[in-house]
Amino acid sequence: MSKYTTEAIRSVALIGHGAAGKTSLAEALLQATGAIPARGSVEKGSTVCDFDLQEKEAGHSLNSAVVNFGYEGTHVHLVDTPGYPDFSGPAIAALAGVDTALVVVNAQTGIELMTERMMRHAAERKLCRMIVINKIDADNLDLPGLVADIRERFGKQCMLLDLPAHGAADVVEVLEHAAGDADFESVAAAHRALIDQIVEEDEDLLARYLEDGADPSAADLHAPFEKALREGHLVPILFVSAKTGAGIKELLHVLASLAPNPAEGNPPSFYKGEPGDRAEPFRADPDASKHVLAHVFKVVADPYMGKIGIFRVHQGTLKKDMQLFVGDGKRPFKVAHLYQLQGKDTIEVDELVPGDIGALAKVDEIEFDCVLHDSHDEDHIHLVPLEFPKPMAGLAVETKKKGDEQRLFDILGKLAMEDPTFVVERHPSSNETVIRGLGEIHLKSKLEKMAGQYKLEVDTKPPRIPYRETITAPAEGVHRHKKQSGGAGQFGEVHLRIEPKERGEGFEFVDAVKGGVIPGVFMPAVEKGVRQALEGGVVAGYAVDDLKVTVFDGKTHAVDGKEVAFVTAGRKAVVEAIRAARPIVLEPIVNIDIVVPEAAIGDLTGDLASRRGHITGTDGRGHGMAAISGEVPLAELNDYQSRLKSLTGGQGSYTIEFARYAAVPPNVQQQMASKFQLHEEDE
Repeated sequence: MSKYTTEAIRSVALIGHGAAGKTSLAEALLQATGAIPARGSVEKGSTVCDFDLQEKEAGHSLNSAVVNFGYEGTHVHLVDTPGYPDFSGPAIAALAGVDTALVVVNAQTGIELMTERMMRHAAERKLCRMIVINKIDADNLDLPGLVADIRERFGKQCMLLDLPAHGAADVVEVLEHAAGDADFESVAAAHRALIDQIVEEDEDLLARYLEDGADPSAADLHAPFEKALREGHLVPILFVSAKTGAGIKELLHVLASLAPNPAEGNPPSFYKGEPGDRAEPFRADPDASKHVLAHVFKVVADPYMGKIGIFRVHQGTLKKDMQLFVGDGKRPFKVAHLYQLQGKDTIEVDELVPGDIGALAKVDEIEFDCVLHDSHDEDHIHLVPLEFPKPMAGLAVETKKKGDEQRLFDILGKLAMEDPTFVVERHPSSNETVIRGLGEIHLKSKLEKMAGQYKLEVDTKPPRIPYRETITAPAEGVHRHKKQSGGAGQFGEVHLRIEPKERGEGFEFVDAVKGGVIPGVFMPAVEKGVRQALEGGVVAGYAVDDLKVTVFDGKTHAVDGKEVAFVTAGRKAVVEAIRAARPIVLEPIVNIDIVVPEAAIGDLTGDLASRRGHITGTDGRGHGMAAISGEVPLAELNDYQSRLKSLTGGQGSYTIEFARYAAVPPNVQQQMASKFQLHEEDE
């Protein structure tokens, strides 16, 4: 592999809805650049990016994959991502490793759910975006209608950078060509519109353009083109067929000549500080001579190589045998082996420069979203966290064989380490181990991996719904714990005040005691007791959240003042206060998106209404299908997959995404409270 500079690097993610042809497009790009001798097939399970056995069986991507290739003097790092909503975690995570997002749209099906979501995520990360319309070789397409739809959905800044020609057998580029044949629209008009948009980014260039009337040179257009991309004033539209190869060379030329290098894209959003402290923005400089700064955007638990951390170098030159720190870790580790990735293959390299995507293996300290660096000056540098959908679909899991419990926790830990949208919860009150993901298909894939790769079989059942409790009014509570047994005694008295906080603000504990009526040494015990009460619940046995607890008075005893006494006093005082603060039970409300045959819309809307849901919108998807959006309590969706199959003849699908918590109806809360009373005897 020839050496290249940071200026020659392009880092690109293929994002978009499932079946848009992202993996096939990656194959076409790899073949066209000579990185592979021939294109693999998704159907045959022979692609570079879908190398996992599960992916081959599923026929679509479940994880992101990294490949690289050279073209026209540039070196391109390409991340292929999953497209179905259940597997959006790896797709969103990949955005932290690239400068450009190629949003791939299926010419047959148009703009789909993940198209919109990933466009939004890429815009929020301030990535340069391009839209690639794939499968232009298909029959019965309405490409002008699709372009109009794209502009309506995403704005007039979506502009043609090329056009299909000769019945979609070729593609004509419109920035460098002022005339030519095209299947629709005018090459001359598209060329003029694009030039007009670009020159507006540079006042001097605009003035010369208006004065001379001649097109600026390619060199003059480069900087304003990059500026337009960075600021979202231009989202180019390109056309390809991964199957026939039409538009592939043109897309590669765009990546080489117009996609930003690490110094031209928007800088990554690093900050210096820790959560809760005042954080300051930190600018990573893509300078090979500075301190090393790299961010881990993917972690893999490999059965042969152990833990693999996949990262993007943002600053400095990362070299083999150098010492690196993980986050604010005090002890460095030695870089024994340094890799670049080509799908499942690891290629050992001596160094990586800013903009490179690489990998490290067998470093236990590496975690998802951690920062690697070679100096304590960067101990507290973090990347602004990515916004992932909250995993709401859940299953309670239990090992089939006694004695496998520890193996279960170890395996679940590895799965959670690899996927930021897969969460493992342990509920002591119900003695349940609950796995949560983005949907039934997501959880099914994890269970299949446990059975296939790790040879662990588990039983599953619906979990308890993650209700929460909170308060709606301020109140005070007092409790004196006094116990005498023989010569030893316990004494502690706590006075506290509670106040409601906004949804999502969490728990806050304040020590406002003056005069030492509760010695400082006992205040952690009071907080411990308060937290115990909140975790166990007061109304219905669910954790209490979004409140402020202020301890303002109390009493102790010189001899009998004990830690255990203040734990009990804190716990019972806060229970008393909560009961007086008009407590309510909250339930999770989810956004639901359902794709169904148009004929089933009436049945579906009626069914959702019976589940305390309401419709927020409907949208035609073409080919006799429609999308329904709405809100519904999570508790009402336990049997929804089977119900949806019944109503749609097996043609319906749905995804859910956490929206908010809302109060349960009073009758439901009353029922929940009555069932919990048996567990409150010690209060």
